[in-house]
Amino acid sequence: MTWWQSLLMLFGLLSVLLLVGLPAGFAFLAINLVGAVVYLGGEAGSMQVVRNGVASLTNFSLTPIPFFILMGEVLFHTGLAMKAIDAFDRAIRGVPGRLAVVAIVAGTVFSAISGSTVATTALLGGLLLPEMLRRGYHPRLAMGPIMGIGGVDMLVPPSALTVLLGSLASISISGLLVAGVVPGLLMAVMFIGWIVFTAKRRPEWAPVAEREPVEGWERWRPLVVHVTPLVMIFLLVIVAMSAGWATPTESAALGALATILVCLLYRSLTWAALVKALMGTTAISGVILFIILGATTFSQILSFSGATNGLVSMIQGSGLPGWAVLGGMIAILLLLGCFVDQVSMMLITLPFFMPLVLHFGWDPLWFGVIYLICMQLGLLTPPFGMLLFTMRSVAPKEIPTSEIFAAVTPYVVMGVLMIALVLAVPEVATGLPQWLLGK
Repeated sequence: MTWWQSLLMLFGLLSVLLLVGLPAGFAFLAINLVGAVVYLGGEAGSMQVVRNGVASLTNFSLTPIPFFILMGEVLFHTGLAMKAIDAFDRAIRGVPGRLAVVAIVAGTVFSAISGSTVATTALLGGLLLPEMLRRGYHPRLAMGPIMGIGGVDMLVPPSALTVLLGSLASISISGLLVAGVVPGLLMAVMFIGWIVFTAKRRPEWAPVAEREPVEGWERWRPLVVHVTPLVMIFLLVIVAMSAGWATPTESAALGALATILVCLLYRSLTWAALVKALMGTTAISGVILFIILGATTFSQILSFSGATNGLVSMIQGSGLPGWAVLGGMIAILLLLGCFVDQVSMMLITLPFFMPLVLHFGWDPLWFGVIYLICMQLGLLTPPFGMLLFTMRSVAPKEIPTSEIFAAVTPYVVMGVLMIALVLAVPEVATGLPQWLLGK
């Protein structure tokens, strides 16, 4: 069997399993078992699948994932996240599209202390969307910012998917976490600029309805009391890594511990809230780790079949310039993002992409940030973007799904513009890691 026949068989079978609705984790395990028999040899191949599965789940570099998820779960279940939203609502005023801007600012802060993109979108959608619609906001201006800022969660640390990408692609996890900060913050600024522009151009989309004005210290006190600790947790994680005081895993553990201590300090951490947070962390981490279970063996089977070397050698020998290859890789990621989840994207593409990154001599951190932005766009692109489904679950039923798609379109465009900016100015991604970590 030639390499391209093996490639068609493996990905054809994978596509069929995903299209019939089999969860990604089970689909990859099924492919691994078939590949083990065909390419690794019967019982020996099956034993190799088991050994690789154990090795993938005991990889120490994956341990930050549950810690980062726990940080967000604790804040959401203890109610501190809601208090932070109210603090932003009280402090921000006199801005066109004020509540939409509040969603962006609050979402950016939550991105800095939460490892769950869906949780951020669900929280903001459940709290701010009904209020914006009640005040007469156009559904597109109400829903778009909430979905857009949910995608930024992947870029601003802590991010579970960033840790996973660093582990699977052999990219410095600490460097990749820091590299996403500037692009993530720039995207948040772009979103705010778009909201203000839209609200000024179409005032009827964002009626001015300011809350009861609170002056003096009372206006800023909730911001200081409820938001400052969250920012300090983010700084603790980043500084601990950049100063070399702690590894990414230790920094994640420090962040989780600091989050729990802050909740205890505010007397909001009840036993029931802690149990819910731990259960949520276990559920989300379990899904991610179960999919990872098939990662190592899938890559190995692709290699044994000759598919990886065959495809990579064909591209390397084609004489295509690096920019054309990179453009094709970005196009593949954007297309896959419309149909499969982000972890599956990594498992499908990284065995082929990383040898090309090494061949062309691209900076792994720079490529990693581009990869993250592409995955972030995958959360937002129709028809199967995860955040689109999340918004559908919290939006009123009378709002058609087509409005959700229209609402997210400007934020997808701005994500593409951010990719262009990182391509044109690599320092946007690599500057901060070089300054803080020397990477």
